[in-house]
Amino acid sequence: MKKAVAILSLALAAACSDTQARQKSAAPPEPPPGAGVKVVFSDHPQPMPAMTLTDINTGRAIDQSAWRGKVVILNFWATWCGPCRMEIPDLIKLQDRYRDQLVVIGLSIDEGPAEEVKAFAAAEKINYPVAIVNDQTEKLFGGITSVPSTFIVNPEGGIVQRHVGLLRPDVTEQEVRALANLPTAADVSVVKDTGQVLKANAAYATEIPGIDLAGLTPGQKAEALKRLNTDMCTCGCGSTLAGCRIEDSSCETSLPLAKKVVAEIRRKKGL
Repeated sequence: MKKAVAILSLALAAACSDTQARQKSAAPPEPPPGAGVKVVFSDHPQPMPAMTLTDINTGRAIDQSAWRGKVVILNFWATWCGPCRMEIPDLIKLQDRYRDQLVVIGLSIDEGPAEEVKAFAAAEKINYPVAIVNDQTEKLFGGITSVPSTFIVNPEGGIVQRHVGLLRPDVTEQEVRALANLPTAADVSVVKDTGQVLKANAAYATEIPGIDLAGLTPGQKAEALKRLNTDMCTCGCGSTLAGCRIEDSSCETSLPLAKKVVAEIRRKKGL
């Protein structure tokens, strides 16, 4: 009798195991990391500026040389910024998940006491270095007109993407994976960057939104583009006229200033 029960138990176990195997095989496969996500990088990476940063937690200088060979996320933020606070948990998860390939740096633009920023970082359990930056540091990145503003840096130290506003965690993660040479099913592309990715690359633009360069000789056009990429816009964006037009084609300040530059070149050349 015991033998029969044992045989029956083995048969039932085998049947159960077979059923589970069939159910498992029938389950849809997990999509690969990044499926359906589009990632875009600039074809003109801008060198990450050298900065003097102090970690608010340790009081020590942050050593940029330790970032070599890793993907870097430079996140300009503030304690009073709602979207900044919303994306911090995602940055914490990324830093924890890719600790061997990634360095996240929080660059606070807060003007209040450093202790308040330190207390906020502790309350949020931020697991990456946080430093408070001044206007000079912001200018190194072409001016930070709004937060959050995030720069994605490749392992060679070149800035390849900038995000203004709340990060999309699925995109940010696949940016990290792509730059760290980790498997990703994301649609990764490198685009010709004339300022739409990085403002500094406006110098590569041959067309400026709202500005008619038709009829100029190659030399005159080169002169116009040079002026548009050196004359600063006065709207407060901290960008050149070309950079402002590319980033915000609705700006009512840069448009007449840029048109004036082109008109001066036309008159000077007798056109």
